[in-house]
Amino acid sequence: MNTENVKSQMRKGILEYCTLLILNKQRAYVSDIIRLLKESRLIVVEGTLYPLLTRLKNSELLTYQWEESTQGPPRKYYELTPKGKLFLKELEDSWNELNNVVNHIRERQPEIYSK
Repeated sequence: MNTENVKSQMRKGILEYCTLLILNKQRAYVSDIIRLLKESRLIVVEGTLYPLLTRLKNSELLTYQWEESTQGPPRKYYELTPKGKLFLKELEDSWNELNNVVNHIRERQPEIYSK
């Protein structure tokens, strides 16, 4: 089994959650989202992020607003909708539950080997 493939699938699985976490704190332009993800060591390219943002917008979890830029064309700033905030809360609950399960299993591992 290829560990890189598994790690890639894990990163894809949390990209949506991490993107929503960023937008919960502040509205953001795509390059800002990518920069924040990279600073957290979750490497993402625009070609991956744009389809995700479109899907979230079509699901009414995000909205966007065009703003003029002093450095080029207008920019699209994304932010969570009330429905998006509720969805994020559900994801946070799921993340916490999964994290607790993994930690519980990890902490119990020595018992398995000692029997």
